[in-house]
Amino acid sequence: MTFVTKLSFESGDRAVLEETVEDLKRTVERKGAECKGPHASSPEHARVQLYKRLAPGDQFSPWEYTVYGRRLEIHGSDDVAREMVDREFPDSIHVEVEVDRKKPLGHGRE
Repeated sequence: MTFVTKLSFESGDRAVLEETVEDLKRTVERKGAECKGPHASSPEHARVQLYKRLAPGDQFSPWEYTVYGRRLEIHGSDDVAREMVDREFPDSIHVEVEVDRKKPLGHGRE
């Protein structure tokens, strides 16, 4: 049985996101693990209303920002995946990790 480690990254700083994900991919491949991605998600645009007081009324101009996303998968190589997940990432990047267990083709249900 093999494991697939799925990493999802989100950041408002596109340059730092790209650099971090590409560095991670190069490191995984250099260590001999299979890496798929990075896959880009459509950027999400957000708009936040800012009020001058706690009560409704006067507002500042809304704060607008874009969130960029990337996904990366590490197949097998659990030790490499664990090492990559334990890395320090920049504070501007939000990282989520999901681990899936894959059964070989033709393997029956338990």
